[in-house]
Amino acid sequence: MNRKINFVTAIILVLMQFSCVKDKNFDAPESNCTEALTANATYSEIKNLYVDQTLQIQEDLIIEGYVVSSDEAGNFFSVLHIQDKKVNPIEGFQIEIDKRDSHLFYPLGSKIYIKLKGLYLGRSRGVFKLGATFTSFGNVSVGRLPASVVDQHIFVSCESGVSLQPAEISILDLREDLTNTLVQFNSLEIIDEELGETFALENEETERTLTDCNDNEILLLNSGFSDFQKEFLPEGNGTVTGVLLRENDNYFLAVRSLADIDFTQERCEDLVDEFTSTNIFISELADPENNPGARFVELFNSNSDVLSLKGWKLHRYTNNNTEISSTIDFSGYAITANGTLVISPNAEEFEKVYDFVPDLVVGTNSPADSNGDDNFELVDPFGTVIDVFGVIGEDGTGTNHEFENGRALRNLNILAGNSNYTSDEWTIDRPLEAPDDFTPGIRN
Repeated sequence: MNRKINFVTAIILVLMQFSCVKDKNFDAPESNCTEALTANATYSEIKNLYVDQTLQIQEDLIIEGYVVSSDEAGNFFSVLHIQDKKVNPIEGFQIEIDKRDSHLFYPLGSKIYIKLKGLYLGRSRGVFKLGATFTSFGNVSVGRLPASVVDQHIFVSCESGVSLQPAEISILDLREDLTNTLVQFNSLEIIDEELGETFALENEETERTLTDCNDNEILLLNSGFSDFQKEFLPEGNGTVTGVLLRENDNYFLAVRSLADIDFTQERCEDLVDEFTSTNIFISELADPENNPGARFVELFNSNSDVLSLKGWKLHRYTNNNTEISSTIDFSGYAITANGTLVISPNAEEFEKVYDFVPDLVVGTNSPADSNGDDNFELVDPFGTVIDVFGVIGEDGTGTNHEFENGRALRNLNILAGNSNYTSDEWTIDRPLEAPDDFTPGIRN
């Protein structure tokens, strides 16, 4: 898979790289810095040159930046990631180069200038990059800049190398403008399922998963050719620093070396964010005679606290079916204290009739779109039936649980769900017309 880190794709490159040396710790080349260049363009201005297809830059434009990636440990290959400022960068860029051991020429924190005239600007999976071009299946894409011309475009400033300060963010703070910049996450750990695994499979790009204590996740991207490929993933919790990468809306983190990971804290305790409560129950089912588009289901929370609906489901058993016909999953929603959750299968019609927007919109033929002779189960995250309307396996027509062309309204003295249908808990009226005969969102 072609990602922001360009890994060795042919073993011959590896053989060529190490055939004449015993290791890859070469002496740094003699300094050949410059103070003669001045940036005359921002990253945003360069990105704005791109319009739908790869282009060659013809203007004498120069950008500057600070190197945030390194190929010293083998987790990056043939690419430089730069950001526009030492601290609090506004954005980053990447340039593809066919130059091995680039960390010797462009050390971490060094300031570089890039002469853009003659380079190609492209966009792959939502991310801008600079380099030369290659053609595949008739499509022109940005690839590695040949080693013979790299020094004609990339220049090192004489400014002393700086210690970059990564932007401290959380997984919930991920945003596009931080792509290709140095970031730091605190209080992360490897997910339980991957503990005991190595950083990467041999010779394969490998994804591992970092999580915070609230179960938010980001993928850690590791090269199967890196120095730490065979190392076991750390078991603790702590800080991770790396280059933030992106493919469209998906984000990844790539460390420069194991020094970027400091897991010396205790792991998170398992977060319990799924709850059961009999205080959540079905409070109204509606099938207006004059407008099927105004159907809805209402849930009520009789508790004095907000209750999460993560993992909660409402099942519909159509007519006399004994197997579930359709389901609503309420994960991501909550019900306020002594509040309701109104679910509609037709948001536009619902708002037109009742003059407010429903809390949750679902599809037709869902539990919120019953024609009045169906049966329902409200189930908690652990599979326990908390509340029931109707008798599963019995068509509601002509029974004490038929609400066709009307509604079933839970009596106000009922403050908890009931896993056995009890008709005395309900008032069923029919026929009724919307909006006057219905009270979605109101329990009084």
